[in-house]
Amino acid sequence: MSSLDRRVKKMFPIFEINLEAIQDNAKRVVNFCKPHGIEVVGVTKGVCGDPKVAKSMINGGVRILADSRIQNIKKMQEVGINAEFMLIRGPMLSEAREVVEFTDYSLNTELETLKRLSRIAEEIGKIHKVIIMVDVGDRREGLMPQELVPFLEKAKELKGIKIVGIGTNVGCFGGVQPTVENQSLLVKLAEKAKKIIGDEPIISSGGTVVLKLLEKGELPKGINQLRIGTAILLGINDGVIPCLRQDTFTIKAEVIEVKKKPSLPEGPIGRDAFGHVPTFEDKGVRRRAILAIGRQDVEIEELTPLEEGIEVLGGSSDHTILDVEEAPSIKVGDVLSFRPNYVAMLRAMTSEYMEKKYLE
Repeated sequence: MSSLDRRVKKMFPIFEINLEAIQDNAKRVVNFCKPHGIEVVGVTKGVCGDPKVAKSMINGGVRILADSRIQNIKKMQEVGINAEFMLIRGPMLSEAREVVEFTDYSLNTELETLKRLSRIAEEIGKIHKVIIMVDVGDRREGLMPQELVPFLEKAKELKGIKIVGIGTNVGCFGGVQPTVENQSLLVKLAEKAKKIIGDEPIISSGGTVVLKLLEKGELPKGINQLRIGTAILLGINDGVIPCLRQDTFTIKAEVIEVKKKPSLPEGPIGRDAFGHVPTFEDKGVRRRAILAIGRQDVEIEELTPLEEGIEVLGGSSDHTILDVEEAPSIKVGDVLSFRPNYVAMLRAMTSEYMEKKYLE
């Protein structure tokens, strides 16, 4: 189907979710990691724990699903998704009971939280598995490396929980990239952890950016778990991953206005509706189109048009402004298609105004 869908009689905007493509990506990532002794944990937080997307990951060979919110994990369990579940945001004390009840694993950094999980697990009669997070440079969550051993020595005495490994995260806050050095540090710390917890530990790293090291053959041996979301969901890292599919999500919106207008606003420029001072380039009079979709629905600057000759200029809560000077056939009533990046996908999944359409 052309990226420009003419006058389709539906309500827009629509968020198309290609379940086959997601399953295909999951299978390819799992098969790529398996020969290296690495288990792939499928991260569903970018799609708000959407059960159909989760099922596609499972069908692609993923055994453990991970999310940052208990609500999403409960949603997946309520429809019978057959998997183990991991909470990948540090548990809040206020949700400790639900963490024990509804997850198999959680990532932790606070002794007080582990004590709460321990008490509840003993009360329920369940062993809750715990991975202790270490900060190797990104400065998001995690113990500093020198804090790990004394922390484990205290935590191992707690009943009801079982420390099964250590983990780290890069790329999400500080933008720190995975390196041989920071991933090797995780492996060395795991050797110390093994002496304390006894068993062979899970060595868990994430996210998708770590795949680049594995692809180059530079990921240190010993890392046996990768938490992967973006690669499976979008087939991208900091660019396209050639062996994966990018036709996983498509956003479609209807054109409500097409007019010739000067490219520069007229009058004093102040702050826009979102508190920013916009800047503009004078390109003369240009043909512009307005879409019935805006920031309330999606991160509009993070959309890539699938029709040639279209440039996303910006927008407001409910409008997206396009330069269509090079796409002269576009007219009112046409439906244009876009590929979202991770941020745009996440925003679209949370919008109640965006109709979700699943391609089985």
